[in-house]
Amino acid sequence: MDDDVLDKLEEILVTSDVGVETTLKIIGKIEERVARDKYLGTSELNSILKEEVAALLQENGDSDLPDFEAPLEKMPYVIMVVGVNGVGKTTTIGKLAYQFKKAGKKVLLGASDTFRAAAVDQLQIWADRVGVPMVNKGMGADPAAVAFETMQEAVKENADIVIVDTAGRLHNKVNLMNELTKIKRVMQKVIPEAPQDVLLILDASTGQNAIEQARQFTNATEVTSLALTKLDGTAKGGVAIGISDQFRIPVKYIGIGEQMEDLQIFNRNEFVDSLFQSS
Repeated sequence: MDDDVLDKLEEILVTSDVGVETTLKIIGKIEERVARDKYLGTSELNSILKEEVAALLQENGDSDLPDFEAPLEKMPYVIMVVGVNGVGKTTTIGKLAYQFKKAGKKVLLGASDTFRAAAVDQLQIWADRVGVPMVNKGMGADPAAVAFETMQEAVKENADIVIVDTAGRLHNKVNLMNELTKIKRVMQKVIPEAPQDVLLILDASTGQNAIEQARQFTNATEVTSLALTKLDGTAKGGVAIGISDQFRIPVKYIGIGEQMEDLQIFNRNEFVDSLFQSS
């Protein structure tokens, strides 16, 4: 096999922000395939690259989700949203609320990021824009108390989907861990299986920095899924592959713009095609 072609594929992966560790794993799998199937040409090699990346995503639980209308196993279905400030956390919650409401679900928001005044206000703006209720105790309220009240309200109002925002500060991991653990514990006093999903929001445009954020949050709490924001424009979405591979967490949603409609369910084959379309 021509080493130049393989070097080119390696370069494509690294420059797409896949990360060195995951890139080497993918290249190793391609080499195995080529040795077994006999290398034919560049187009076949590009196809093998896409197949291996898609297979890697599937291996890590990234089976394509059904749409927002899919029935939920248990209701209320509680999504606890985590992520650092500035990654598009509040916007993603607003877009999720919009998509679930559009799909006929009864949605409730909880403003447990009470550390930043803007966080509560921004979430309220989204709740008003989408037309869904929100439990809001203002800045400085106890985040766990807000979460507890949100669960009570969800049960009372027969909500289908509950989305709870949490603080995005990382300067003290111990405090973050304690706070997230406490929020989960008080939720479970009302809804024992809550939260069914701990969704980590990452900004795809920050590249390898997003991997460090994923490391911090997976250490602080049990993250069960990922949403990648800012995949419009110049963001190299390959970081999703590296994070999925290193942390074994499925990507559920991708944000592709600022509008309410600009949130999609992650489709690994479409994602891989768009990521490597120029290869």
